[in-house]
Parts: sequence; C-alpha cells; structure tokens
Amino acid sequence: MLYEKEVVENLHVCPECGYHRRIDARTRIAQLVDPDSFEEFAEDLRSTDPLKFKDRIPYKERLQQEQEKTGEVEAVVVGKAFIRGRPVILAVMNPSFIMASMGSVVGEKVTRAIERATAENLPLVIVTASGGARMQEGMVSLMQMAKTSAAVGKLDEAKGLYIVVATDPTTAGVAASFASLGDVILAEPEAMIGFAGPRVIANTINAELPEGFQTAEFMLEHGFVDRIVKRCDLRREIARTIDYCGK
Repeated sequence: MLYEKEVVENLHVCPECGYHRRIDARTRIAQLVDPDSFEEFAEDLRSTDPLKFKDRIPYKERLQQEQEKTGEVEAVVVGKAFIRGRPVILAVMNPSFIMASMGSVVGEKVTRAIERATAENLPLVIVTASGGARMQEGMVSLMQMAKTSAAVGKLDEAKGLYIVVATDPTTAGVAASFASLGDVILAEPEAMIGFAGPRVIANTINAELPEGFQTAEFMLEHGFVDRIVKRCDLRREIARTIDYCGK
C-alpha cells in the first residue's frame, strides 16, 4: 500500500514500480524549472469555435468546462525560464485539458515559443503529451502540424537547439509534427509514443503487432527516441544536453 503523499513527493512517480503518472502543465513546470524563474507569455490567447461544432455538447461549452476544471485557458503553457541556470524557452502540454489536443491556439502558442527561441537564440524545450489534433476545429487544427513544423525548420536554419521531452501519451498529429523534429528526443519510461492507437492500427492492417511497439522503450530500440530519462533526472539531463550542444 502506498500513500498519495509518497507518490506526490516522488514527482508523481510510484516509488515501488516506477510508474510515471500523467501530470498537468503547472506541476511539470514546477518540477523542471528553477524556482520563480518561469515567465509566461501568450497567455491571453483563446480558442474560438470556427465550425460551430457540437458532439455531446457544444465546443464552446466544452472549452468552458475544461477551463473551469483545470484553471487553464488552453492545453499548452509557454514561457521563458531557467533550468539549472540555463535560460530556455519552454512549452509544456497539458494532458488534463482535452488530452492536450492541438487546436489553433495550441499551434499558435507552440509556434510563438519556437519563434521566440529562434529570435533570442535560446534552447527550446517542449514537453509533449497529446492525443493529437482537436477534432472540434477540423482542418484548422490539422494546419497546425505544418505551421509548427515550418517554425521548427526556421529554428534549425538558425542553428538553434530543440529538445523534445515526450511523455505519456505523445500521439497522432503532435507526434507527426513538432514532437518528432527535436535535435534530441528524450522520453519518460513507458510513455506511449506513436501515431494511431494500437487497436486502430491492428484493425486497419489486419496484422498482429509487436508487444509494446508504441512504448518509449520500443522507440528507443528503433532509433526514434535518443534517451529514456526518469522524471527525477530530467532537469539534469536537459541541462547536460544544453551544455553538450554548446548553447
């Protein structure tokens, strides 16, 4: 038996089995950055409802519910911070907000973070955790894949450093765009990383899939991930990567 307090004090990681719980963006930021160093920007952006979309409830109502539940206005938080004394531009996706799905505002905020890292010649760190593009915004959400990828291309042309921290789950449109484009891709243990879900793939190609084929460990074995890093070691690993790359 474990007490909740023990798990929380261990960065929301089970001290016995090592299972890494999903955590919200603010918790992640508090764990990663130096105390009182995070300066948020682009916090005033708000999603609209371009398609007047409705499933079980209208999209506007869903957004309002998520905002009240999480205290956040969108599924990503971006800002400037220090990690063990190294200045970075940081974007952290929030799986507590519609599973960090990427709509127009998420794409815009991520793009602004990339552009600011390019302009200020600072390392960019993006912590990914997403179920993919936000269906309620249709093609507008899918456009964010190209938009964010183009911004990463300009960062690369400027010789900027881009570090991805892939957490559970990093999937679909996010996995197929900026989450796959890091100079260095770190991942938390057993994080799900991939495009479509395993049942969708199995039913589409009618084939048996390798066990654990969408885990961080499988991705490391096949060259998609550079290193698997426990949550307690992420600050040190990010700082070491920045130093190694001369940023």
